[in-house]
Parts: sequence; C-alpha cells; structure tokens
Amino acid sequence: MSRWPSTEDMQERILETADRLFYRQGIRAVGVDTIADEIGISKRTLYNYYPSKDALIAAYMSRRLVTLEISGRPPLDQILGVFDGLERSVTSKRFRGCAFVNAVAELGEGVPEAHKLAVTFKENRRLWFRELLSRLAVEDKDRLATQIAILLDGAIATALVRGDSAMISAAKEAAALLIEGSTKKKKRRR
Repeated sequence: MSRWPSTEDMQERILETADRLFYRQGIRAVGVDTIADEIGISKRTLYNYYPSKDALIAAYMSRRLVTLEISGRPPLDQILGVFDGLERSVTSKRFRGCAFVNAVAELGEGVPEAHKLAVTFKENRRLWFRELLSRLAVEDKDRLATQIAILLDGAIATALVRGDSAMISAAKEAAALLIEGSTKKKKRRR
C-alpha cells in the first residue's frame, strides 16, 4: 500500500488550499510557493499537477462553478431564497464577496480562461433565474432575470462596502417587487 496520495487526492488538496488562500487573500497576493508550502509539497510537485499559476487559477474557478439546481419548492421561494442564503453568507467573517467578481477584478482579462469561467457563472445564474421566472409566467423573463442578477451582485458589493447585511434584505425586497409588478402586468392584459 502506497503512502503517497493518489493523483485525485493530491489535486483536491492543492485545489482546496488554493481555494482557501485565493479567496481569503486574493489571487495575486498568493503565489504557488505559498500554496505548495501550505500543503507541504515542493513547487515542482505542484507544477506536475498544474503546469502554471494560470492553470491553477482556472482549476480553482472551475471547482467553484457549480450547477444551480431547480428544486420542487415554489419558484418565487427559490429566487428569494438566494438572497436569504447570501445574507447568511455575508454575516460570516470569512465572506469576501463573489469569487468570480474578485477574480475578474484582480486579473482583468489577463487569464482568459478565468474570465470565461466568471462570465459562465454569471450567465448560468441569470438563466437559472429566467427558468424560475418562466414558471411564474412573468412578462419579459429575460429582462427580469437580468435585473434580479444585477440586484444580487449589487447587494453583495453594497453589503461589503457598508459592512451591513441589511443591504441584502433591501435587494430581496426590490426583487420581490419587480416580480410582483411583472406578474400583475401579465394578469391585467388577460
């Protein structure tokens, strides 16, 4: 039996460490030396798994790119529940905002794969909102999904800048009003 971790285990250790350090300290502030030291491996070993820091950054962001599932709960509850979950996250001392926004702010388009993953994440969330809104039979679900996504991102930024999680509740109320207004318009036209 080998005492060395499997390739998958080592990749997971590297990504877990990179995720924690990149998110807490920033991508530019953390070098591969720091990640390797934290794990207890050489920089060369790390490069055997991820041939460059850019490849590690892309893997870190890919790991965070989760598919949003639609549950059996009512669509409105799911949409507004995103704001509730965000409010719980914002009150955590470890919360530093959206990892994808942080990456783009730090890297710009300097790591094209990271930029592409950030766009994919944001678009997937907007499409998730759009699907739930279509189940509510709202008017102009594309536009409304975009507006809700912007409210969510704006709530994150405002809550971080002000240090006030109440900003999330304000955005949730605005989202609820937008949805309500859109469903009322549709009913009036019938």
